[in-house]
Amino acid sequence: MPIPKTRLIWMNGRFVPWDKAQVHVLSHALHYGSSWFEGIRAYRTRRGTAVFRLHDHMRRLHDSCKIYYTDLPYSTEQLAEATIELLRRNELREGYIRPIVFRGYGEMGVTPFGCPVEVAIAAWKWGRYLGGDPLERGVDVCVSSWMRLHGNTLPTVAKAAANYMNSQLVRIEALRHGYDEGLTLDAHGNLSEGSGENVFLVRDGVLYTPPIAASILPGITRATVFQLARDAGIPIVEQVIPRAMLYVADEVFLTGTAAEITPVRTIDRITIGSGTVGPVTRTIVERFLAVVRDGDDPYGWLTFVNEPRKRSTKKARRVSPSLDSK
Repeated sequence: MPIPKTRLIWMNGRFVPWDKAQVHVLSHALHYGSSWFEGIRAYRTRRGTAVFRLHDHMRRLHDSCKIYYTDLPYSTEQLAEATIELLRRNELREGYIRPIVFRGYGEMGVTPFGCPVEVAIAAWKWGRYLGGDPLERGVDVCVSSWMRLHGNTLPTVAKAAANYMNSQLVRIEALRHGYDEGLTLDAHGNLSEGSGENVFLVRDGVLYTPPIAASILPGITRATVFQLARDAGIPIVEQVIPRAMLYVADEVFLTGTAAEITPVRTIDRITIGSGTVGPVTRTIVERFLAVVRDGDDPYGWLTFVNEPRKRSTKKARRVSPSLDSK
């Protein structure tokens, strides 16, 4: 589905018209994959439009850049301010937000330091990532023949665009074989993650998920599930998970900003549990929706678009200059 256009994109400190947010064909990122990004959602809650865990996402963006020796020229707070202003100017009440940092046009070659660090934030309307109503029916997934990247090959804790070449192979294979999504195993043959999601499974009322060392991205929604499970009294364990444990799980679900919390119905054509949304999954989903739909947020996860915000006092490039065109 084509990306639905909005009016403006924030780019290097300016709000520019959507069609004018362009980069040079010789940008370093296009040739060598030197870019880092986040996926963030804005929800239309009962208390107004709010961005979910905005500062946590921007902090992870900074972390991803740091791992790759890249100085992001805007603070977490400045990027958050730019995001909120972008939603206001585009009059978006809900949608998907994509901040991206990339090495632009400068020098050619693997060494990136002669290329400028560029930053952009776009936002648009977007529905369910896995289509239909997977929250009720669940999705069908497979274990991919493609192994998840080893963390000492490329740092999997960084949300780097280059990592998603691996993800593309996983998802393309899954779709070509009639599945909704694919799961990966790590270099040791144990469960890692989906092409763009973390994985949880339930056995006898206990929630299990692979550890960071299993080459996973430390997901923001993953961390959300940890908190919601603890508050619901659901035991949660991070441990190495062999592939076979998936097939005998009572429940399995995927988490991510795009996927939100998506139950899994089958894995490799094997029905998971009863084939319906299980009680632990449903409890987590209901508590998640209480935050993002009702605005019931005891955790401070929501940044409301229409609430007054304190301006950052840190010195850096301006984030809200006048528009290029009105």
